[in-house]
Amino acid sequence: MHDYPLKQRTIGHLLADKAKRIGDRIWLIFGERRYTYAQAHDLSNRYANGFRGIGVRKGDHVAVMMANCPEFIWTIWGLAKLGAVAVPLNTAARGELLKYFITQSDSIAVVVSAELADRVAEALASDLNVRVFCTLGGANGLVNCRRALVDLAEFSNSSPEEPDPSAVLASDPQYIMYTSGTTGPSKGVISPHSQAHGVGRSLAQNFGYQPDDVVYTCLPLFHGNALWYSCYAALWADCTLAVSARFSASSFWDEIRATGATQFNALGAMTNILLRAQPSPRDREHRVRQAMLVPLSPDVYREVSDRFGVQVTSLYAMTETFAVTMFTPDDPVSKGSSAGKPRGLSELLIVSDDDDPLPIGEVGEICVRPLEPGIVMSGYYKMSEATVRDTRNLWLHTGDRGRIDQDGYLYFVDRKKEAIRRRGENISAYEVEMLIARHPSVLEVAAVPVTSELSEDEVMVYVVCREGCNVSAEDVVRFANQHMAHFMVPRFVHFIDALPKTASEKIEKYKLKTWAEQNRQTLWDREAAGLKLER
Repeated sequence: MHDYPLKQRTIGHLLADKAKRIGDRIWLIFGERRYTYAQAHDLSNRYANGFRGIGVRKGDHVAVMMANCPEFIWTIWGLAKLGAVAVPLNTAARGELLKYFITQSDSIAVVVSAELADRVAEALASDLNVRVFCTLGGANGLVNCRRALVDLAEFSNSSPEEPDPSAVLASDPQYIMYTSGTTGPSKGVISPHSQAHGVGRSLAQNFGYQPDDVVYTCLPLFHGNALWYSCYAALWADCTLAVSARFSASSFWDEIRATGATQFNALGAMTNILLRAQPSPRDREHRVRQAMLVPLSPDVYREVSDRFGVQVTSLYAMTETFAVTMFTPDDPVSKGSSAGKPRGLSELLIVSDDDDPLPIGEVGEICVRPLEPGIVMSGYYKMSEATVRDTRNLWLHTGDRGRIDQDGYLYFVDRKKEAIRRRGENISAYEVEMLIARHPSVLEVAAVPVTSELSEDEVMVYVVCREGCNVSAEDVVRFANQHMAHFMVPRFVHFIDALPKTASEKIEKYKLKTWAEQNRQTLWDREAAGLKLER
């Protein structure tokens, strides 16, 4: 691996160097399209100058809402070369939640693909801060928003002149990435340039990625997993990144074979879907040598390695951090249910609810202390209290619970914070409750996880109606579908006269979870009712 000192860990420095050293090597595969490292450098220069031409300057925030495509990468890297801050948005966001992301981040421009343009137009009908929309493939409803419209595709015709890389520091913010709120609204994680590069560097080193590898991802690039743990890992290994538009169980292995992939990442539900497919004589007909699975269990470790003939790796990380621990190819099989151990970048501490250190083997909150500069977030955007709270006592408090064994391996247990995990998405129970509570007939809402058939969780809501009002479960779901991302929309709905609460008025969610699991067969189920969601 070609290394770079901390001060050079910006996309401007790295791409300029790689264009000189390995310019003819394939950097990106997307369907039939291929781009070399030299072309990646050239196109991100052109996009930088395109953004400069519409008034974007260093320090400006630009929201980016696009599905997986090469233009997503040229956009975020073009902005980075200017020192502007990209705000990658979940493409499922809509309504009030989408408006919150764009307005809370103080974005002055929005980059959006045609299929999502109407959703942005609806969410921002009354917003005044956004000055320009950059659209890919058509503007649709944005033409009525009385703001400047720019065709993003035209940026490829801008000047190829390279912006001065010395004008952007490794400590400058590169991204604001939203992570699910748990006791409040979603928090915007301010990520310096050096953080994503720290991730790519550590994975390339510890997982042993080589220049002839092809790192494949079908996960969304607006998430840290695909962006940092695939894209930046491939970049630091001087190898090739293969990007798919989305995960499809029926075409997954065909894409793996077509791209020549040697590595991929998978989340829990995705792994289970692959394992549930009928065994095939072609299960080992591929070049994959390594798969990073999160989370990992002994059964999954064995099934994936035995069936597909790949080396399984894993890790523990958050948007706020880096690869805190890693389970590498050199770790013993006996540790296959762990998230690995620190690799020189961090210290770990398990603490009680009172922040007292706990002994080896006891379960408590996972706390992290970085041992190198520039590898964690700079803080939460416009949320100083949350920043201070989560970094108290010189430790980053993750809100997750786990234990450490006598050999230093970390075992994730559950989430202390109030989040629901569904199909790889962390869903804020608070946001689900806040948005459904906007319904005029709803008095109170409590959102809880219910165990999914595919592992992870399904979303359930308990609803208390206002006096004299009636609303159906279908109405609740349709209302939710209008105001939140589709993956947040509850599957189960149950009406209740009053929510169980403590003396201090905190909802006793453990009672609600227990009742739901015990009475699952009687719950109103969106899927059983055949109700289809808009996406």
